[in-house]
Amino acid sequence: MTNVWNESRHGKVAVLTFERPPSNWMNLASMTELVGHLERLAEAAAEVSVVMLTGGIDGYFIAHADLDDLALMAKGESVAGDPGAWGKALHLLESMPQPTVAAIDGQAWGGGCETALACTMRIASDRSHLGQPEVSVGIIPGAGGTQRLPRLVGSAVGAELCLSGRIVQADEAHRIGLVNEVMPSEGFQDAALDWCGRIARHSTGAVFAAKRAVVEGLQMPLDEGLRLEGRLFAKANASDEAKQANATVARPEDD
Repeated sequence: MTNVWNESRHGKVAVLTFERPPSNWMNLASMTELVGHLERLAEAAAEVSVVMLTGGIDGYFIAHADLDDLALMAKGESVAGDPGAWGKALHLLESMPQPTVAAIDGQAWGGGCETALACTMRIASDRSHLGQPEVSVGIIPGAGGTQRLPRLVGSAVGAELCLSGRIVQADEAHRIGLVNEVMPSEGFQDAALDWCGRIARHSTGAVFAAKRAVVEGLQMPLDEGLRLEGRLFAKANASDEAKQANATVARPEDD
């Protein structure tokens, strides 16, 4: 195992910090390790409400997929780690009960951008830059970039970014909906934790249900998504957690 992911807990927020010198390139062994962390956190839903991914090397989130790995795989040679780890990790980021947040402070290109796209939400520092530059080296995005990016920012913009390989700076990323919020780089990690804490402070069951309704609902026709929302609403509304919360809400007749 590579041991390039550090896991820490901050209340009900779990932080996974990626640190692979010198520039946080992600290889299959690193992704295999990430799968292990995500599987374990998915089983710890009672203790962890939000999972945040971030980079531990200054100026980098995940720089890119390791091109050495890709070259070896293209030649049919063996590579350390699970060959299916990329798909497994990104599927977990999308489907695990907890909302997942990519906290980007620097470069997130190629596989790094695709990892962020698989997260439920993305926040970035003002020095961050994201993109899918694969065409510049004769390949295309291979971990969901051609699919998740257009679904997030719209088909025309998504196509342009995949076809041109253009890198976008943080302000443009926010304008096109690629990231939810841009924060100052100074103090970014603390601000990112506070941002995640605004979600983690709410009812765990409600947060998980809302994530599922949004993520799964967007993969369905509207009428099916509405039925899913209705089922999840009914289940949440009948929970002891919701009943206790509703009992504490002041009503006009109580004044």
